[in-house]
Parts: sequence; C-alpha cells; structure tokens
Amino acid sequence: MAKAAKSSFVCQSCGAISSRWAGKCGSCGEWNTIVEEVSAPPPPGSGIAKATKGRALSLESLAGAPEEAPRLLIGMPELDRVTGGGLVPGSVLLISGEPGIGKSTLLLQLAAALARKGRRAIYFSGEEAAAQVRLRASRLGLADAPVALASETSLTNILATLGEEKKADLVVVDSIQTLWTDALEAAPGSVSQVRAATQSLVRYAKQAGCALLLVGHVTKDGQIAGPKAVEHVVDTVLSFEGDRGHTYRILRATKNRFGATDEIGVFEMAGAGLREVANPSELFLGERDAKTPGTAVFAGMEGTRPILVEIQALVAQSGLGTPRRAVVGWEQSRLAMLIAVLEARCGVSFAQHDVYLNVAGGLRIMEPAADLAAAAALLSSLANHALDPQQIHFGEISLSGAVRASPHMGLRLKEAAKLGFTDAVIPAAGDLSADSAKIGLQRISHLKELAEGLLPCD
Repeated sequence: MAKAAKSSFVCQSCGAISSRWAGKCGSCGEWNTIVEEVSAPPPPGSGIAKATKGRALSLESLAGAPEEAPRLLIGMPELDRVTGGGLVPGSVLLISGEPGIGKSTLLLQLAAALARKGRRAIYFSGEEAAAQVRLRASRLGLADAPVALASETSLTNILATLGEEKKADLVVVDSIQTLWTDALEAAPGSVSQVRAATQSLVRYAKQAGCALLLVGHVTKDGQIAGPKAVEHVVDTVLSFEGDRGHTYRILRATKNRFGATDEIGVFEMAGAGLREVANPSELFLGERDAKTPGTAVFAGMEGTRPILVEIQALVAQSGLGTPRRAVVGWEQSRLAMLIAVLEARCGVSFAQHDVYLNVAGGLRIMEPAADLAAAAALLSSLANHALDPQQIHFGEISLSGAVRASPHMGLRLKEAAKLGFTDAVIPAAGDLSADSAKIGLQRISHLKELAEGLLPCD
C-alpha cells in the first residue's frame, strides 16, 4: 500500500517546521507566516527510504600547490571586482534587492556582455513575458546581443530545456521565488518550492559546469526571502542596494567562496541602463556645499577601494523633553556612543539639542573609522562654524576619547590628494610611508583636541 502524503507546517519567513499551526513562529517570532505544506511521497521503487552501503573515499593531504579557479571575465569592471575577478564556471550566485532597484536590468546587461564575447547565455524570466524583456533590451541597446530568452516558471521545463540546449556558460533565473515543481503540493514562493528549485538548479550547475545566477526577493527588513538554506548552498550572495531618491546603486558581496566579501561595485542608473562609476568619490561629492556648517568629508574604504563621502550633521535647539536622535546611513548606536563620549570626555553637552546625522548620497557606512568625521560634523554644526572645505577626517574613537589608528591610511590620503584635498585630520598613531600622499597632516591623539579647535571645552 502506498504511503500517504505527509503534511507539515512551515514558516515562510525562516523555514522552521512545526507539527501544528500557530499564529506566531516560535523560531523567528514572525506572525501569520506558518503555512501548511504537503510533500508528495517518494515514487515506488525509488529506493529513497532504503539504506545503501556507501563506498570508501580516497583521502588527500592538505599539502600541494593551490589551483586557481578559472574565471569568465564579464567585461564590466565593477562586476568583475565584486565577484573576485569574474564568474567561476560551476558556481552559483544569488543576487537580492528591493523591487525596482534594477536587478533585472543588471543581469540583462551582464548576460548581453558575455554573449557579445562569444559565450552562451540563457535568460529565464519568471516574472515578465518575453516581450517585456525584449522591450527592456531594446531600450538598453542590447537587442543585438545573442542572448537566449524564455519566459517560464516550471522547474521541470527549465531543466528539460537546459538538457536539450547546447551547454550554456551562463544561466540566469529571474526569480527563484516564481519557480514551482509538480512534485510538491505547495504554492510557488513557499519554503518547500524555493528549496527544491534551488537544490535542483544548483545540482545542474555543478554537473554542467555553467555559472548560475539566481534572483531572490527580499523581505521588508531587507533580508533574502525564503529559507536560509538557500544562502548556504550557493557560492556567492550579492546584495544590490540603493535609494530610489538617488541615481546610484551599489552591488555588495556578503558571501563569496571565490573572492573577498568587502568589495563593492558602484553603478549609476541612467536612461540607457546601469552605468559603471569608475570614481565613486566624485559621485558622492559632486553636489557638496562646502560653506555650510555641519559637513565633514570622510575618507573611507570599501574593500581595496578608497571612497570619499560627505557626512552631514544638524544640531538644533530642542523643544522636547527628550531630544531627538536621528541618523541615516550610519549606525544609531554608534551615534549615541559618540555623543556620550563628547559629553563625558570633552564637556560638550547635547542635552538640549536635537541631533540629526546623514551620509550624503544615500551611502551606508559600516566601518568605525567614520567616528572622527562624524564628530567633526557634530561640533561644526553646534558651533555654527564651517570646516575647511579642503580637509578630510578619518579615525576610530574609543570610549576614553582616544583616536585610534585606521587601516589603509596611505590609500585614503592618496585618494584625497587626487581629488584636490590639501589637509587631513587623522589619528596620531599609525605609520605612513614617505610617499603615501602630498597632503598636510594634523595628527590628534584625543577627541578633545578636535573639540578645542571648534568649541571651548570645560
């Protein structure tokens, strides 16, 4: 007698499985995300439940020369930078981003770039009809690129097409949440369907030796929708970020088995598609008003690339019992710590002031070296005194008020000198090479030295 299909309750947010339905997931705490899913039993004679005797494996040692993975150069320097030097045949990449941010445009340009270099590229669209994709390609000037296109959501049909077609160098699936297989009695986009589709496509990519690009939706918190197991089985996870109020877009690697995870690619959304930005510093400083109090230029690092960005601060008299603290593009907790250090170590009080901090251009800064630039912007706004427009700041501030050295100080200074900056306020610690930059240095060891130059400290 054939076994009946099994029913389980799966959280659509985190993938946790429970034996009964509940309004709140006990694993991630989300409400109304648990859905009943029915998994079809294995076909008779499949041998899935039958234990088989394995074969012994030949063990190897760690010694030996490492083999560099072969690469498919895309021909787009920003993409090649983020992926670690190009696509690796047989690798699987997952790219995520908010709706309308430009994921489909980016992947269509990528597929066209490879196809024009003589590579075989296949693009499966599960969200748009083939006519819509062709319309976008015509608008981007890519209609002449030999990209094979199909609009399909059935996983079985996609795998059958890939099996009959000539071996592809690149396969794009947009998006993984739209695929479904009739082996599961679950709606497309559910945890079971996403997991099954991902595993099947990853298995094909490894066997065929083609690069596979999957598009993933994101939740309201910016996390990749679906089970976390999807992020674990892929080789690279890329995040396509940006603010709809700005034209720039940033491609960031959060996981990469074949390269570094601290590189970013910068693009600008234009009428003809995404344009690569070779010098992001000029983009983020292009509309800078240097005469306004409360602005400081931060020399940051994104991987091996130095980027100069403006940090803006507004300190205004508060009429509230509890002053407001708002920050965009930086960590809220980091701003609270910085204000506490200024009050405790420098005697600068913000108790009667609202504090607003913003990173110009919509860029999000993660490194602690931005502390000194943020402190300079806060003090400048509080004193209503503009900083030197040809001056940059970088350095980490500890709870004692000491200014600590930052990595890659020479690269930061070289980038600043290249853009015409003549002065830099940097930590006193840290070695610099003689030819690191032809720029004036003001080295400080404590935050109080910076505050005394703008405000009288107690």
